[in-house]
Amino acid sequence: MDYPGLMVSVSGVRGRVGEALTPEIVGKFAAGFGHWALSRAADSQVIVLGRDSRVSGPMFHHAVIAALESVGAHIIDLGIVPTPTIQLAVEHHHAAGGLGITASHNPIEWNALKFIGPSGLFLDGNEAREMRAVVESPFARATWDRIGTVETDDAAIQRHIDAILALPFIDVDGIRARRFHVALDCVRGAGGRFMPTLLDRFGCIVSGINMEVDGRFPRPPEPVAENLGELEALVKKCGAAVGFAVDPDVDRLALVSDEGRAIGEDYTLALAASVVLGHRGGPVVTNLSTSRIVDDVAERAGRAVVRAPVGEVNVATRMRSEGAAIGGEGNGGVILTEMHLGRDAPVGVALILQLLHQEDRSLSAIVSDYPRYSIVKDKLDLPAAPLDSVYRILRTTFPDADVDTQDGMRLSWSDRWLHVRPSGTEPIVRVIAEAPTADAAKAMIIAGRAAGERLTAAWSIISS
Repeated sequence: MDYPGLMVSVSGVRGRVGEALTPEIVGKFAAGFGHWALSRAADSQVIVLGRDSRVSGPMFHHAVIAALESVGAHIIDLGIVPTPTIQLAVEHHHAAGGLGITASHNPIEWNALKFIGPSGLFLDGNEAREMRAVVESPFARATWDRIGTVETDDAAIQRHIDAILALPFIDVDGIRARRFHVALDCVRGAGGRFMPTLLDRFGCIVSGINMEVDGRFPRPPEPVAENLGELEALVKKCGAAVGFAVDPDVDRLALVSDEGRAIGEDYTLALAASVVLGHRGGPVVTNLSTSRIVDDVAERAGRAVVRAPVGEVNVATRMRSEGAAIGGEGNGGVILTEMHLGRDAPVGVALILQLLHQEDRSLSAIVSDYPRYSIVKDKLDLPAAPLDSVYRILRTTFPDADVDTQDGMRLSWSDRWLHVRPSGTEPIVRVIAEAPTADAAKAMIIAGRAAGERLTAAWSIISS
């Protein structure tokens, strides 16, 4: 069944509130997920539930509770928490699965359901197809005497923080002694319930903005450099050693240097990896749209970089199969194997504080040790014609490139790359390029856009 305007993918089910995404749709998917998860579980009726702070969150929270009760689930409700806290709680409670009500970095008018399997990972492609088949078919609901139950778990955030502080290569006492001054922007998301406590446990002095947990985002919520001007100004004003920005569900982390400059979310994973690779064996796993700075960091440590399709679950499952030390995505998503196989901004914060402590120099000085690249991101309307034609045009345009077709098409050279792929969260085609200079990256973007426009024009002629 098609749902116009609704994005259904390995990233979950998301849409604009009151348009494609309604309580009825959310209830249908939540009930189907609950039935699917419970039918696969040998000895658990538990589904863990959490949400971010979005204004539409309480409405969908009620719908999900009712839907899960209708299939006999025992719901453990965490309330407003980071998405990685939900994933860890699924593992802690040995649950049949988990649901996160969050549209992550999407604008305020969006919301979504994220589906989590019993391992604490998001559903992979096969699991998502199985679950979707249940959603679209008749399934049994609980009779009056088997309706599900609800309990709350108010300790999930504290368990998450304790687990971070227990990581063996984080020198908690040493970091506390440094009394780092930190600037923090939680964009009025779930981070306001988590990040101040974590930073306090690390002995940090915190200057915060947008700490209210009301979901009324004061700026576009994605923590990309162009959205962090207020945090950059705060770092300069208070003389902070670092600025941390998280997205509404706290799985992505962006950094502002001591100079008051957003250094780009790709550097979060690279700098975090530079800490972990000094303590753990194994490669770094990241997706095809992540900066080459990760390759530079891994090369210094004598490690390989393994590329996976875009999507947290794709990186996580590849990390597991490769025995990775660390992995993540260039959007500020850090996945630490020793913690759990999910993006975790608080883990990223701990690793960056450890980096500042052990290096004993400024973040700007550390960043200056590495090459700088320019990433340019563009997007096109999703054409009616198959994207294979775009890929053929690109192969012809760049015959000397190495080609990876795991996820769309990635063309790469020794110092630059171009990635063209359909988005999993919006009805668009993403075109991303990286090169030593902005002009070189823009030139590749222009070529990618031209290929898409040629296809759209040709398809219009054929269709008419």
